[in-house]
Amino acid sequence: MKSSYKTLGEYIRQVKVRNSDLSITEPMGINISKFFMPSVANTKGTDLSKYRVVKNGQFAYNPMHVGRDEVLPIALLKGKTKIIVSPAYVVFEIIDKKALLSEYLMMWFRRKDFDRNAWFTTDNSVRGGFSWESLCELKLPIPSPSIQQEIVDEYNTVVNRIKLNEELNTKLEETAQTLYNYWFVDFEFPISREYAQSIGKPELEGKPYKSSGGEMVFSEELDKEIPSKWEAEEFLQLFKLSGGGTPSTKNENYWNGEIPFFTPKDVGNYTYSFKTLKNISELGFRKSSTRIYPKNTTFITARGTVGAISIAGCKMAMNQSCYAVTGNYPFFTHQTSIDCVNQIKKEVVGAVFNALVTKDFNGKFEVKPSEEVLDKFENIARPLYAWMLSIALENAKNELLKDLLLAQISSLTLEIQEQTLTP
Repeated sequence: MKSSYKTLGEYIRQVKVRNSDLSITEPMGINISKFFMPSVANTKGTDLSKYRVVKNGQFAYNPMHVGRDEVLPIALLKGKTKIIVSPAYVVFEIIDKKALLSEYLMMWFRRKDFDRNAWFTTDNSVRGGFSWESLCELKLPIPSPSIQQEIVDEYNTVVNRIKLNEELNTKLEETAQTLYNYWFVDFEFPISREYAQSIGKPELEGKPYKSSGGEMVFSEELDKEIPSKWEAEEFLQLFKLSGGGTPSTKNENYWNGEIPFFTPKDVGNYTYSFKTLKNISELGFRKSSTRIYPKNTTFITARGTVGAISIAGCKMAMNQSCYAVTGNYPFFTHQTSIDCVNQIKKEVVGAVFNALVTKDFNGKFEVKPSEEVLDKFENIARPLYAWMLSIALENAKNELLKDLLLAQISSLTLEIQEQTLTP
C-alpha cells in the first residue's frame, strides 16, 4: 500500500504580512495549551508596525520556546478576522485547504508526539529554537478530506462536551457562591421555626432573616451589623490551616504510588481536583512531612499561582507550596476561604504577590454562624458540590478520550485507508 504520510512542507507556506498601517493595536501571544491569548509582554514604546498579521484560518508559532517548555506554542486562529503577533513568531497557512483541513492539522500539532519530536529537533540555542525548515520536514498522515473531517468531527464532539461541562461547573460555582453570599453576607438565610416562635411571629418561618426584621447587632471586627447570637472570629480561629511536604525526589521508591499528591499545578478548570500530575507511594508518605487530607479539604496555593483554590475530590497528600483548610463544615469552609483570599488580594493590589504566608491570614475576620444555620447550608450546598465533583470526574474521562483521539490519528488514518482500498 502507498504510504499516507506526506511531508508537511508540501502543504504549507509562510505568510509575512506586517501591521504596517497600525490597524491592530493589541498583540497576542500563544500559551502552552496552544491557544492565542493577550500578550503578557510590555509593548509600551514598541513599534507595532513590525508585528506580524495572522488572519482567520492561519497558524502562528513561537519558535524559541519549545526547548524551555518541551511544548511548541502553536495555534490556529479561529473566530477572529485578524490579530498581530511578535515579529519573532512564524506565521503560515495551508496552501490548498481542500487537500488539508486546518483543524485536522491543528489536531496533529496537539499530539504529545508532535511536541516530543519538535523538542528533539530543536537547535542548540539556550531557549531551543524550532525552525521553519524543521517544521516543513515533518511527516504526517494526510487521508482524504472526508476522512479528515470525520476525525475532526469526532474530536470536536468530545471537545464541545468538555466545554459544556466546564460551563455547567461555572454555573454551579456561581450558584454555590450566590447561596453563600445570600446567607452569610446579606444575612438573608431562612428564619427557623424556633426563632419565629420565640419572637411571637410564627408566620415568619422560612422568610429571609434580615429583610424580615431579624435581630441584628453591630460587630466592631467586621464593621457592620450581623445576626444576633452570631460572632465574628479570625479566619485562623474558625478553621485549621495546615501545610504539606514533599518526599525526596532522589528516591524513586517514594513516587508513582497510589496517593495523589496535590501541588499548585493541579489547580484546573474545575472546583474539585482528584487526579494529580504526580502520585507518591506509601513509603514516600511515611518518609516525608506531608499529610493525607480527607475528601472535601480546601487547598489554597501559596506559591506559583498564588491564592488559587481547589477542593480535594478524594483523599490526597499535598506539597509545601499549599495550605490545607479544614473545618467541621467543608462547603462553608470552602466559600469562606474564597472570601478570605479575596480580602488578602485586595490588600496587595499594586504590590508584588509572590507568596502567601500564614501571617497574611492574621486579622482577617469572618462571621461565625449558628450551628443550626450551618447545618442547613451544608445540606443545601452538598448536592451542588456533588454535581461539581461528578463533572470533574466525567471530564477527566473526556480528556483521556480526547488524548486518545489525538494519539491515534496515525493508526486511524491508515486503518481507514486500508479499508477503502480493500476490494
